[in-house]
Amino acid sequence: MRQRPYLQVDVFTPEPYRGNPLAVVLDGEGLTAEAMQQFTDWTHLSEATFVLPPTPEGRAAGADYRVRIFSPGRELPFAGHPPLGSCHAWLQSGGQPRVAGRVVQECGVGLVALRQDDDRLAFAAPPLIKSGPLDEADVARIAQGLGVARSDILHHAWCDNGPNWRGVMLRSAAQVLALKPDGAILAGLDVGVVGPTAEGGASAPRGKVGVVGSSDADGIAFDVRAFFPGNNGLAEDPVTGSLNAALAQWLIGAGLAPARYVASQGTALGRAGRVHVEQDGADIWVGGHTVTCISGTVRL
Repeated sequence: MRQRPYLQVDVFTPEPYRGNPLAVVLDGEGLTAEAMQQFTDWTHLSEATFVLPPTPEGRAAGADYRVRIFSPGRELPFAGHPPLGSCHAWLQSGGQPRVAGRVVQECGVGLVALRQDDDRLAFAAPPLIKSGPLDEADVARIAQGLGVARSDILHHAWCDNGPNWRGVMLRSAAQVLALKPDGAILAGLDVGVVGPTAEGGASAPRGKVGVVGSSDADGIAFDVRAFFPGNNGLAEDPVTGSLNAALAQWLIGAGLAPARYVASQGTALGRAGRVHVEQDGADIWVGGHTVTCISGTVRL
């Protein structure tokens, strides 16, 4: 064991302790997967990452560094806020990308491009593994588990870029924020829920919110919530980059969202996550602010 540089950062927020936290060990060399998993479980955070040199193949393809992403109980090929938090930590620790303003991160799904947008970082949404409408049986089960009528689910789709999300759109952000899901019914499903923010107090038509400039003072187009089976029943993620990336690919592709918008997530948990989405050519970029909350070393 030795002392290793360590940061704990908060992602998708400019304000500490209002986003989604991430543990970043900036020197993961020599650590076994078992040691990484043990440390991740000990942190009690949703994810921890370990920064490593890129593989020879990754370096040849342009990777600046590599990360391994762990959640309690398992390693992940990809998740949304770990790339942003890891990139923030790498840059803060003195990392220098090969191309100014652009970082290439190697992880389990391959190479993930990140860019610097003013004081925000954004990643290019990886391709969907599975898309298209959900089975009607799943939709009915989700409606029952969310405690809404089947007719309240206006649109639905697979949003699977690794974590196996199912996405549904409800009538309004207010309906999304009022949800009290039944974990027994939703057991085994990863469900992402999105609702348009109303303009002028009225429901936006069929979810086609073309407005980052709605009546909401913060310019929020959608409120998002993410539910998944946790160790102690149904859990809710405060801000979910992977889900928001997949939702953006679905919603923009289906004409249900504009090419540029801001989503809010975490409101029901007392957080203030803000996810910035922008389509640029064939790519959809998903990003936000990241702030450092803890800086020091860990013994690993």
